[in-house]
Amino acid sequence: MSSRLKGKAIIVIGSGSGIGAATARRLAEEDARVCVADINIEGAETVAAGVVADGGDAFSLYIDLADEGSVQAAVGAAIERLGGLDGVHINAADLHVIMSDSDALSVDLEVFDRTLAINLRGHLLCTRAVLPHLLARGGGAIVYTSSGAADSAEPVRPSYAASKSGLNALMRHVASRWGAEGVTANCVAPGFTVTPEMAASGNLTPELLDGFKAQLPNSRLGRPEDIAGVVAMLLSEDGRWINGQVFNVNGGALMR
Repeated sequence: MSSRLKGKAIIVIGSGSGIGAATARRLAEEDARVCVADINIEGAETVAAGVVADGGDAFSLYIDLADEGSVQAAVGAAIERLGGLDGVHINAADLHVIMSDSDALSVDLEVFDRTLAINLRGHLLCTRAVLPHLLARGGGAIVYTSSGAADSAEPVRPSYAASKSGLNALMRHVASRWGAEGVTANCVAPGFTVTPEMAASGNLTPELLDGFKAQLPNSRLGRPEDIAGVVAMLLSEDGRWINGQVFNVNGGALMR
């Protein structure tokens, strides 16, 4: 593994499991100093402890994207320990309500409001919290986790799709407004990615996995590490001339 992130101070928000956890580990493997932040503090502590056990530099913090005070407090505490900020991966989403995200006629407005509160408003809160610190450092990188749902039509999940479309717009705004001051903003849009938590749930039957795989012009389904590698690149100097883009990391499920 390279050391292209050596000494970089990075926060990964939503890293107690899945893609965020894989990203925190990948960044630490590339010698970044990593804050592992999540509402699931037990998961965040486990990820950070694993990084430290492997010789990396990481610590965990609690954060709730629905609470502006929590976001500000977590970012402030992270900056105090890191001594500054070079990059952020904002990866959080509330997936507990996604199964109730039915269609525009029947979706409960509480589901719609909760989805946008975390997936869009929460990302704005994180952006507002981290931007001054990135600017104080002379620039840095923000990477958001979006979704192909922002660009593909589905008969279900209108709240989720709207939140991710809005997130792409927020990303482009940040890239346009602060790019000249050294801040880059980009999105990764994962395709179907099999996380350890999904695999352990027992819900992914061989038939279901084969069905997802049959939709791909690829030999396998996605892994969290596939997304983590792209995030690491965007947070490194290799990504400094990439700004305002959505990277569809999906095995070819969406080509454009």
